[in-house]
Amino acid sequence: MRVLLVEDDQKIAGFVEKGLRASGFAMDTASTGILGFEKAFEKSYDTLIIDIMLPELDGFSLIGKIRAHDNNTPIIVLSARDRVEDRVRGLEAGADDYLTKPFAFSELLARIQALIRRGGNMTDPVILSYEDLFLDIVKRQVKRGNNAIDLQPLEFSLLEYLLRNRERVVSKTMIMEHVWNYNFDPMTNVVEARICRLREKIDKDYPVKLIHTVRGAGYVLRIQDA
Repeated sequence: MRVLLVEDDQKIAGFVEKGLRASGFAMDTASTGILGFEKAFEKSYDTLIIDIMLPELDGFSLIGKIRAHDNNTPIIVLSARDRVEDRVRGLEAGADDYLTKPFAFSELLARIQALIRRGGNMTDPVILSYEDLFLDIVKRQVKRGNNAIDLQPLEFSLLEYLLRNRERVVSKTMIMEHVWNYNFDPMTNVVEARICRLREKIDKDYPVKLIHTVRGAGYVLRIQDA
């Protein structure tokens, strides 16, 4: 799951980014309205979080501009402006929710999950599956057959990425960019280490192995050819 945060307060942006990354989300940030508009169309996001008091282009105008360009990504306003008129204006501009500052991170996370849960018109499914493996994005639950599997946030994000690309080989570079959200360092073995730990939980106790290494290319989630 990927979120774009448009927020010019570096302290708040760092707080939200740290919390969402720890919860398994990939994150992008923008500190101005203009930059936020540009980023909103660079990638496919599951949620946009937008402050109102932004430099260059205010949040109300940014939301209206995003909606005018047929971008229907769920939007949460995160603002210190708590007047009823401001909330109404934000929702009328095209926001799906409005959360005032100061706020509890747990509430922001719950609102993001609620938007995903009720987003029946979203193209991405809430539950990803392959053979007897199931991943519930909203409930953050993983099962193989009838067995629940406990994953750490990064392991969950890695498995989600493999499931979204099932039967397709993904390189270490692609995994680093989508799961860790930073450029690939060829000297690091972080991907191999995480894949190894994920295999321990997903494949070790099952006769059919799903996570495979493609030498020189990357990794793939599939039933291996005989």
